[in-house]
Amino acid sequence: MSIDLDLTRLHAAYAQGLNAERVVERVIARIDEIADPGIFITLVEPASLRAAARTLGAFDPKRWPLWGVPFAVKDNIDVAGLPTTAACPGFARTPGRTARVVEKLIEAGALLVGKTNLDQFATGLVGVRTPYAVPRNAIDATLVPGGSSAGSAVAVAQNIVTFALGTDTAGSGRVPAGLNNIVGLKPSVGAISCRGVLPACRTLDCVSVFAGSVDDAWAAYAVIAGTDPEDPYSRAVTLGHLGALPPRTRLGVPRPKDLRFFGDIAAAEAWRAAAALAASLDAEIVETDLSPFFEVAALLYEGAWVAERYQAVREFIETRAEDMYPVTRGIIAGAQNLSAADAFAGLYRLQHLRRATEPVWTRIDALMVPTAPTAPTLADLAKDPIGPNSVLGLYTNFVNLLDLCGLALPAAMRSDGIPFGITLLAPAGHDAQLASIGRVFYADTRLKMGARGLTQPPLATPSP
Repeated sequence: MSIDLDLTRLHAAYAQGLNAERVVERVIARIDEIADPGIFITLVEPASLRAAARTLGAFDPKRWPLWGVPFAVKDNIDVAGLPTTAACPGFARTPGRTARVVEKLIEAGALLVGKTNLDQFATGLVGVRTPYAVPRNAIDATLVPGGSSAGSAVAVAQNIVTFALGTDTAGSGRVPAGLNNIVGLKPSVGAISCRGVLPACRTLDCVSVFAGSVDDAWAAYAVIAGTDPEDPYSRAVTLGHLGALPPRTRLGVPRPKDLRFFGDIAAAEAWRAAAALAASLDAEIVETDLSPFFEVAALLYEGAWVAERYQAVREFIETRAEDMYPVTRGIIAGAQNLSAADAFAGLYRLQHLRRATEPVWTRIDALMVPTAPTAPTLADLAKDPIGPNSVLGLYTNFVNLLDLCGLALPAAMRSDGIPFGITLLAPAGHDAQLASIGRVFYADTRLKMGARGLTQPPLATPSP
């Protein structure tokens, strides 16, 4: 059964009489066809999914903007009646209440398919730190799928669902997008409720969106954004509207000395092609000093913020540490060597570096960086479980600490067939600006979406 799952074509098909139950059958068949046991930890029972499709009512996308759209959520996000495992079977619990972000999607007519695999307790950027089967990278099964939101990214790239929710603290909503040739929208921190989301670093966490296109990611974001009185870290962030690419957008790029590809010649070539494409869109390219950004990135795991991860699972790690994935346990347990004084020292250093980066945003409208400097293989991780993960965070770890929003985009297929992505960054509240730039950039790449050779939908004129 051939049904396009991107939102534009799916809703066009619904308008022509396509039944949502047929889409559900296509999703179920697609899961069987892909036969990757690592993507989902828990699936919604087929009978329940079919029943949800039957009870949607008449197609009305104005009232229900995500009517009949299949989606998945990372398994650190609560859904009532389904276990939340955070990829740790010993931690599993079945919540009685659904996370606010998922409630909003279901209220908008979307159909939940299941809960996806992740690096345990959302600690990692590789996607292999799980006691369950490791999700296969959708483009090249020898590569890591990217984490921590591995299953969510692969589910989208394999065209099982239209979009999926991840979370992003250090890059978990961007790195898997880059490694699987899809879009990853990392919103401004606090723009989406985290009520019902298991914390990693509670002051930095945000829910992210994976989709095949910028417009699909934005459609989901527009539904789930908004303040929540039950989330103390929720805050008012102006959503904004997608618009035309501003003339002579000032686009910052790393200075040549700040570009690090760790000997990966194909990645370096792909970056140059992406920068040339950006310049061809009438963007003013501004070389930018990333040294203070890299200093911020070092604070995330080398400083006291790892103590936030410890606090999130404190009772479990102090009583059932043996049930944790060894690498994850080692990272989080390192917080036991930190003091309150260390935490304040980190906060002071971060504030100093924030001030040092502020002038950057007076010179540019957005910063463009590689999403990941290289693409590690599973063999690389078998040799060194830590090093490749650190490499993947080079251009991501500083983002939430500096209160930036981000948009990861496919940029090119490398000469060796591996996807290469770029990420646009800007201060909090500039999400719409990034999406407006990113949708034009991505359309001009003319890349296929995900792993199934799907053509990008025509770039529609944004509504005012």
